[in-house]
Amino acid sequence: MAKLFDRLLGWMDNAAEARTRHIAHVAGRRSFLQKAGWALVGGAVLPMLPYDNSNGAAFARGLSEPDEIPEDCEYWRYCSLHGALCSQCGGSITQCPPGTTPSKVAWVGTCRNPNDGRDYLVSYNDCCGKAGSCGDGCSRQEGDRPGYRMGLASESSWCVANTPESGIHCTLAAVVGLAE
Repeated sequence: MAKLFDRLLGWMDNAAEARTRHIAHVAGRRSFLQKAGWALVGGAVLPMLPYDNSNGAAFARGLSEPDEIPEDCEYWRYCSLHGALCSQCGGSITQCPPGTTPSKVAWVGTCRNPNDGRDYLVSYNDCCGKAGSCGDGCSRQEGDRPGYRMGLASESSWCVANTPESGIHCTLAAVVGLAE
């Protein structure tokens, strides 16, 4: 058994040596240094390339909306919002305020834009982590279903998906598309 093991190891050693010699014969040190140099330069240049870090803020604005989104609860995109607006709490319409995190689940409402007469899908995400809300709370349940249809009710505590002890702080309202 020992001879078989020695022959197997000898065969593996010879194969590895032959392969290494073949690579050394085909590819020189300069080729390796050139490829390593390209990898180092590429790694240094990659962080300098531009990329979109706006977190989709350009797409969160609905079509035919003003540059400054009103913080009035009667604004059309808040048609199914239940809670405080994050833009009044130190966040924006697309980002939670510092110290909070977006809920892992959300509800989607269909709101009609009176400016163009079209219906839009609006994603409502609760920002969780701080107890209590801030700002004036909006309570518009246009198109809400009774509480026993939990996926269609805006009054559900969507922060329970994160951790049981995280409270609702405010709500984001991002336009996600045109309802067709």
